[in-house]
Amino acid sequence: MNPTISAFESSPDRGRGLARDMRVRWALEEAGQPYEVRLLSFAAMKAPAHRALHPFGQIPTYQEDDLVLFESGGIVLHIAEHHAGLLPADANARARAITWMFAAVNTVEVPIIEFQNAKLLERDKSWYDERLPLVVERVRVRLGELSDRLGDAEWLDGAFSAGDLMMVAVLLRLRPSGMLDEDARLAAYVARGEARPAYQRAFAAQLAVFTGRSG
Repeated sequence: MNPTISAFESSPDRGRGLARDMRVRWALEEAGQPYEVRLLSFAAMKAPAHRALHPFGQIPTYQEDDLVLFESGGIVLHIAEHHAGLLPADANARARAITWMFAAVNTVEVPIIEFQNAKLLERDKSWYDERLPLVVERVRVRLGELSDRLGDAEWLDGAFSAGDLMMVAVLLRLRPSGMLDEDARLAAYVARGEARPAYQRAFAAQLAVFTGRSG
């Protein structure tokens, strides 16, 4: 049977490819693995049936036979380990690709989420105007460090890998802010990821969920 992933029935990103099921969709498309999607309302995400799959009541989840996974990074790693094309065959290169996956979600995404939360949830706080520049600076520092490491290379470590998939997915969260366009190297890097046919298929599949419910 094909694996089943869970996704938002009505995504807060309005079909822009920012919800975390996009990372899993993209990995499955890169792997050439057909999959099913179970769409959930916000209420269903917090219900006992879904919490049995995801203890924090979020998306995505991944079910394949008797295997149940949650957390997009862990799911993408599982897919990459069981399908060719997302992790290098060389052991050292493979380890480096996995390291970049962790860097994407632990080092780069954390200040980005902090920035997004500040913009969305803290505008009415008395300290918002003072705090926001500090949060923005943390994001820019991380982007500068990543850009320096990428340099003029096409991908982070040789050929495209799951490390690039996770990093591009994380960086895309910055697109609405305009910060991504401040660095030409990172903007081009993300554009290369978006140009991949597997990304395009995944994006179209996620967008169809939104347009199918908003039209």
